Amino acid sequence: MTTDRSDLSDRQLLAAAADDDSGALRELYDRHAPWLSARLMRRCNDREVVHEVIQDTFVAAWRGAQKYRGDGDVGAWLWGIGVRRLISHLRGRRMAVEVLLADVDGGTSPAAEDAVLVGVEYGDLGSALQTLSPEFRAVIQATVLDGLSTKETAKLLGIPEGTVKSRAKRARGRLRDELIGDTR
Repeated sequence: MTTDRSDLSDRQLLAAAADDDSGALRELYDRHAPWLSARLMRRCNDREVVHEVIQDTFVAAWRGAQKYRGDGDVGAWLWGIGVRRLISHLRGRRMAVEVLLADVDGGTSPAAEDAVLVGVEYGDLGSALQTLSPEFRAVIQATVLDGLSTKETAKLLGIPEGTVKSRAKRARGRLRDELIGDTR
């Protein structure tokens, strides 16, 4: 017999999933997997990769449900897990991307996302990002690289929207100085 959990909040479902309630995890999956999949597909157009990342996301959510602090939206928490899983998965494909980037004569070109990720991680921008404080880097990661709105970033990081905006502005200034030099 299955129990109807549709009237439970996401937080209640996550708490139940932390207590090994697989039905609660299934309800969370049914609620969040479709939009997570759509958003991840905007960053990676390989359906198999996105499907694998979605599965990894919910396994990680189930295993780490007790780590949820309750100070943000469960959806934002799941998005944070999902986007980090996607980045990790794509980072694992780095060697294949580097081979594709080097294979100019063979007529093969990498996917745009892969080329950008390699450039961000290993190019001048990656070096410049590493000079930022963790607080600034997290805001840039969420707003620019992950494509989250100010409101979504605020929920994800547990900070006010105004703080997201001011950190983003200061981080962009520091990145600009690092990349093109301080021209003042």
